[in-house]
Amino acid sequence: MPSYRIHRLKDHLRQSFRFAPHVSGTASVKPRDYEPGDTVEAGSPYAAFFALRESGTPLEVGDLLEAVTTETNTGMLRICKFVGIEDAQWVIPEIKPGTEPAAGGSGESAPVAGEDPAESPPTALHLVALQ
Repeated sequence: MPSYRIHRLKDHLRQSFRFAPHVSGTASVKPRDYEPGDTVEAGSPYAAFFALRESGTPLEVGDLLEAVTTETNTGMLRICKFVGIEDAQWVIPEIKPGTEPAAGGSGESAPVAGEDPAESPPTALHLVALQ
């Protein structure tokens, strides 16, 4: 019997997902928006939905089911929507060769020791603060 790995949509994103318009076709989802959950054994994604509903931790709108295969440990991704369970795919951003994110993650460089921050050129953040 196939098993499915559950990926739960983060709570702060659930409301925006609920009110987003329905689009047909494969949904594109970002791994950062989901938290890994348990696995459930079921014959189909709908059987997994009903098994989880009876267990007390139901699948909610926006949650994902990932079919787990023994060879690759990953498989087909399905998303739970109001209209049913539909296909989905992970969207992983490309990292351009030769560029690395800053250690702080903000994209701005830290001031150099001995350099006066008031004399450095203004950034977009500074310009917004001045308006």
